Amino acid sequence: MGGGLKHRVIDAGFRAIAATRADRWLGPLARGRGLILTLHHVRPASADPFQPNALLSITPEHLDLSLRLVREMGFELASLDEVPERLASPSEGRPFCVLTFDDGYRDNRDFALPILRRHDAPWTLFVTGEYASGRGRLWWLELEEVIRRTDRLVLEGEELSAGTTEEKQSAFARAYSSLRAGPEVVLRDTIARWCEAAGIAPEELVRRNCMSWSELADLSRQPDVTIGAHTLTHPMLAKHPEGVAKHEIEASQAMIAERLGTAPRHLSYPVGDPTSAGPREFRLAAEAGYQTAVTTRPGHLFPEHAHHLMALPRVSLNGLYQSEAALRALLSGVPFLLWNRGRHLNVG
Repeated sequence: MGGGLKHRVIDAGFRAIAATRADRWLGPLARGRGLILTLHHVRPASADPFQPNALLSITPEHLDLSLRLVREMGFELASLDEVPERLASPSEGRPFCVLTFDDGYRDNRDFALPILRRHDAPWTLFVTGEYASGRGRLWWLELEEVIRRTDRLVLEGEELSAGTTEEKQSAFARAYSSLRAGPEVVLRDTIARWCEAAGIAPEELVRRNCMSWSELADLSRQPDVTIGAHTLTHPMLAKHPEGVAKHEIEASQAMIAERLGTAPRHLSYPVGDPTSAGPREFRLAAEAGYQTAVTTRPGHLFPEHAHHLMALPRVSLNGLYQSEAALRALLSGVPFLLWNRGRHLNVG
C-alpha cells in the first residue's frame, strides 16, 4: 500500500471511529489503565510542500487541543515516575496519560513548554548525548535535506528522479525504506556520502535542531520536567552487537548524570520498533537500573505491563493526523484492539 493511500485509510478509520462513537462505547474496555504519548517536534506549520518527516511534527495548537481532550476524556496527566506504582494498583484512580518527547529538540522548549506550563502538565524529555554535545547524526533529516537539494539520487545502482515535489516524496520513501531495512552502518555511510556530495554538514543540522547541554541544564530546573536517556548516538540498538547496545544504554545514563547532575531514571529506545529494541535491549535496560523504558510499539498500558516496565508501549501524536477525530480515537485505545489483535502485551 502506497504511503498516501495508507494515510488516507488510517485517517478514514479515525473518522469512522468518531462517526460510530466507538471511542466512547469501546473506550472503557480498550484504554486499560492509561497511555504514554510520544512526541518529537512541536512547532508552527510549514508551507514547504516537501515535508517527508512531517509525521514527527505537530503544531502548538494541536498540542493544546490534545491536552484539553486528555482531561475532557477523563485522564489524569501523570509523570513517568508514577507509572510503576499506578500499574501496580490497577483499581485505583482515573486512567492516566504521560507525555514524552524524544531526541531533545529546541522547539520543545520554545513552543511546547509554554503550553505544557499552562496545562500544568508533567513531561519527560529523552536526550541523546551526542545531539546535546553538538554532534551525531539526524540521518532522517539529512536524507530530507539531500533530496531537497538534488534532482536525482543513485541508490544501489538505481537512479531515483527527484525533480518535482512528488518525485522527491517518492525518492525519500524509496531510500528510507530500503536503507532502514538493512544494516545501520550502510544507512549512515550512504547518507553521509550523499551529504558530502550535496554540501550538507550533518553536525550543523544537529546544532540547529537540538538543545545544548547548557540549554538542557536550564530546562531541567523547570518544574514538571524530567530528563530521560535516549542513548549516546541514537542507534537502532537491536541491529548492533550486545556490547555496543550495552554501552549506548549505560554511557548515556552516565553522561546525563555528569552533565546535568542527576542520573536519568527512564530510557527511550531510539526508533523503538521490534527491529530496533527487543528482549535483549529490555534486559540491558533493567540491568542498567532504569525504572522504566519505552518503545514505539503502539498501545495503551494495562496491569500486565507492571511486569514489563522495560518494554512499555506508547501512542504517537503523529503529525499526519492532526484532527480531533484522530485524537479521540488514539486516546480511547480503540485502534489498538485491531492493530494488536486484542493483545495487551507486545514484548517479544
